[in-house]
Amino acid sequence: MRHPSIFGLALLFSFSVTSSSSFPQTPFSSKRYSLLLLQSSSISSPKATPSDLLSLLGPTPHSKTVNPVVARQLKSCLKFMVPFSPTLDAEPPRHRKLGRAELTGPNRRYDNDMIWWPPEPVLELARLAVDSGGDPAAIHRLLDPTIIPVPDVEGSNEEKCQLTRTPYGRRFISEELNMYMQFLFELIVDRGPSVGFDVALNRFDLFHGHLFLSFDTGRLGILFHAREYPAYDKRVFPYNMGFCQRGSNVTYDDSMNLRNILWLAPLPDKSSKSWVAPGVLVVLDARPDGIIYRDLIPDYVQIARTIYEDDLGEVAVDVNILNVGCQSQNYQLFIC
Repeated sequence: MRHPSIFGLALLFSFSVTSSSSFPQTPFSSKRYSLLLLQSSSISSPKATPSDLLSLLGPTPHSKTVNPVVARQLKSCLKFMVPFSPTLDAEPPRHRKLGRAELTGPNRRYDNDMIWWPPEPVLELARLAVDSGGDPAAIHRLLDPTIIPVPDVEGSNEEKCQLTRTPYGRRFISEELNMYMQFLFELIVDRGPSVGFDVALNRFDLFHGHLFLSFDTGRLGILFHAREYPAYDKRVFPYNMGFCQRGSNVTYDDSMNLRNILWLAPLPDKSSKSWVAPGVLVVLDARPDGIIYRDLIPDYVQIARTIYEDDLGEVAVDVNILNVGCQSQNYQLFIC
């Protein structure tokens, strides 16, 4: 069951206060207003669904099932951080590994390959997600049982701010899986400017993603949310989001349209050991004149441009990358 977001609660309160006095009376007569509603409904576009979005980012047989009008409008709202190759023929290279050295500097071709065909532990996780029928418990079984308390993050304790779902986290048993999670965050920061999005790893901007297994196929994905805590501004963002917003330097502007970033793992074939689609990394543009804003974002969080992860699939865990360093940056992974 979805819990109301902080954005949603703030907006609902705002609307309840202003609904009786802030909106002017319509200049139309009730008869003409009814006619306009009728005309509007008769020419309305077909509605996009989260399933349409995931199908469009899947293999060609899946994308062909999407209404052509919806597909065209969705494509206009996709900003790929890594080139999209739905018909890539190559099988994943064997024995590819991700080491600490690869986390220290960008290599464009290498980074593209690591999205299209990740290291073996990631591919195994992707296949497990599908073979399990999209069961989050399959992901939970791969976590190390060791409990890791979440320490102070950039002064969060002083502000009484708890950033994570729980005050502790865990990590995958596979260190390579943990490194790949960190790689995704760092690649988003590195590739952001290529799509017009400057994003930073900190507790106000990008620090978490939601790992899910899609409803239709079980495909493994992570929905990242950047611009998590915009600064309070009485003119452009007059919303109090609680302790974690205090001290924010994130400006509420058009970059909020790009706060939803989607990673999809390669999609395995259900009946063989082959793969039917490579991985994807894409920004979902929620500009107000686009179909994502119109159809995939609930009305009460449109100001926040938030796509909900539980609309895409069964959520297994939250993946957090937090700077726990005191004098220097020290990013660590916490899975909650």
